[in-house]
Amino acid sequence: MKNGFLNGCFRKTLYWIVFAAALYLCFYKLFPCDVQTQNSLWIGAIAGVMALLFALLKIRNISYQDSGDENMKKIASHIFKGAMAFLKREYKILFWFVLLIFSFLVHFIDLQTGICFVSGAICSALAGFVGMVVSTKSNSRTTEAAKNSLNKAFKIAFSGGAVMGLTVVGLGLLGLSVLYLIYKDPAIINGFGLGASSIALFARVGGGIYTKAADVGADLVGKVEAGIPEDDYRNPAVIADNVGDNVGDVAGMGADLFESYIGSIIAAITLGAICLNLQGAFLPVIIAAVGIFASIFAINFVRVGENSDPMSALQRGTVIAMGILIAASYFVIKFFLPDFMGIFWAILTGIITGSLIGFLTEYYTSYDYNPTKSIADATKTGPATTIISGLGVGMISTFLPVVLICAAIIISFIVAGGLNAYTLGIYGVSMAAVGMLSVVGMIVAVDAYGPISDNAGGIAQMANLEGEVRQRTDKLDSVGNTTAAIGKGFAIGSAALTAIALLSAFATVVHLDKVDILNPFVNAGLLFGAVLPFLFCALTMGAVGRAAQKMVDEVRRQFREIKGIMEGKSEPQYAKCVDISARSAIYEMFLPGLIALVAPLALGLGVAAFTDKMTGAQALAGMLMGAIASGVCLAIMMANSGGAWDNAKKYIETGYLGGKGTKEHAAAVVGDTVGDPFKDTSGPSLNILIKLMSIVALVCATLFI
Repeated sequence: MKNGFLNGCFRKTLYWIVFAAALYLCFYKLFPCDVQTQNSLWIGAIAGVMALLFALLKIRNISYQDSGDENMKKIASHIFKGAMAFLKREYKILFWFVLLIFSFLVHFIDLQTGICFVSGAICSALAGFVGMVVSTKSNSRTTEAAKNSLNKAFKIAFSGGAVMGLTVVGLGLLGLSVLYLIYKDPAIINGFGLGASSIALFARVGGGIYTKAADVGADLVGKVEAGIPEDDYRNPAVIADNVGDNVGDVAGMGADLFESYIGSIIAAITLGAICLNLQGAFLPVIIAAVGIFASIFAINFVRVGENSDPMSALQRGTVIAMGILIAASYFVIKFFLPDFMGIFWAILTGIITGSLIGFLTEYYTSYDYNPTKSIADATKTGPATTIISGLGVGMISTFLPVVLICAAIIISFIVAGGLNAYTLGIYGVSMAAVGMLSVVGMIVAVDAYGPISDNAGGIAQMANLEGEVRQRTDKLDSVGNTTAAIGKGFAIGSAALTAIALLSAFATVVHLDKVDILNPFVNAGLLFGAVLPFLFCALTMGAVGRAAQKMVDEVRRQFREIKGIMEGKSEPQYAKCVDISARSAIYEMFLPGLIALVAPLALGLGVAAFTDKMTGAQALAGMLMGAIASGVCLAIMMANSGGAWDNAKKYIETGYLGGKGTKEHAAAVVGDTVGDPFKDTSGPSLNILIKLMSIVALVCATLFI
């Protein structure tokens, strides 16, 4: 016991010595250099390496934990194999896609942009792979730890999430910094963002289709028709459902925020290089590096007592990270750009806006507040009123977040000096996005914690562990539902600012001073862009519906044909359900993905072919404005409706209106089933759609000059 304690103290001391050495190297050895040099980029590279090192230390600590008895290991093995099988299939297909886009970029742009594209795609895929492996290895260890204490289980689950968060920011900032050091050209590194965005879209759409096909099949047949509990080992779709939690909410959300993180930095680098030369180009990299150090520091202060609320611990960690970022950003800007302190206020605006959007998301989706409670009350009169009420909550929930985003755009533009220098104001908007996303390491850690704790609860249920263990995992899981909703709200808010910053960067590169809204080509582009998110959602919702129908048929077949499943005498054919989800996701994800890649060039270059390049650029800008406006509102509505339906069901399951087995609960399950593709497939994927179209335009801007 004593030796274990001493070893733990030694490791922690070593961690902080390494951490302090990195800070010393960055802020005392690199900062005194001439700020006109590229030495500042080494700060980003060192911060990225530090994030990856701390992620490796977390992986090492998790691997030393006990993974449970043979039954628990068997269940966890099913989940791990299913997750890896899906990633293997997805990455095989995406290899040829990446090769195709690389060839296009080399032919029409240049080789360097193509290399950056491949680098971004590899980093995004690697982040998803690492997150999936660690989350699927952490779940049974979290369950085993829950036998002893809530704190130990929480620590393992959060450590698993922290690996994903640190890997996202580490690979992102390290990749950007190294490529900038090599090529020394902001235009070329845009390809890195395109690679990250492309993989992110397919990861989000494919992962969303996978998880919701399994979830809908498991709920409709297992819970509604067969009347067995959630995560019951007798349900053939239960393993696919647990795999889907990791595919959608770990790999998918991680890829989503990875490309937002990269996109915001790239937009700020492009605009900063134009209006403030090297200082402006390097500042977003330094702020992002500060955010990594803040996240690492805060992650090590997230702890929970046996009788305390895990949500408070997660919120405390997020507040610590943001507080460090705010203080450090002030001094960094004071050192680098003392004549432009308005940029600090722009960064602060982004941080505050992200926090407020997260709070509003919690308000509209948590059953602690009236909107979700009103949906639960609507179940008294059946599924129809449940659906109507949920749609109403989702629609009204768009207003305040959009107002906040509008306020953030205007405030960051003004305080950065936009009234006197337009480009400087737009740079302020891009730095607001950087500020919002600089602590994304902590945000992803909090979000990825959710599916790990959810899987831990599922393993406890399937392994028939004692009630105390399930109570602890349920307490962790209930917090995970809220963190997932907040993560989606944060992703949507950051997507809006990032997309606008990328649009501004595109307009700046092609020398587009203004967009003539009376131009019929711009009007056509605006309407075309506005309808694309609806087309995209129609395709992804339809894909989930088709995949879910196959899953429902398969689960019904197994209940009907395999004797002894309900008595627990025969094991269901889990692999068949996993295969259905994987095949459907791979097959269905490409058409929605191609929309984001093809639509901007088809419209912009099509108009340019009939008129001139500048008119084509104006039409493309109009299309992006329409897509951003409708996409942000639709994403918020769908994510919040889905989250509110889900938590209304969980509110009833706490005992409200009679709890499980009542007609109210059955109505709530229907609402939750409708909301599943809303909140986990179509809604979150819209974030990437609007950003990917913007980065495509920016990468191909030279075609309009």
